[in-house]
Amino acid sequence: MLYENIKKIAKTRGVSIYRIEKDLELSNGIIGKWNTSIPTAENILKVAKYLGVSMEELLQEEIQTA
Repeated sequence: MLYENIKKIAKTRGVSIYRIEKDLELSNGIIGKWNTSIPTAENILKVAKYLGVSMEELLQEEIQTA
């Protein structure tokens, strides 16, 4: 859910998951693991700020994209 939401939002922003990880100095591939592991609130907040959305948006059950 979290990874899918990040992926959808990133796509609408024209940015790759790899770019997000690199820009935020996160481990390579870490965001992709967030469907099976629990990320820190700090890392979720970093990604939310980077994408210009709230943490709540990233954590929604289903995200709507235009």
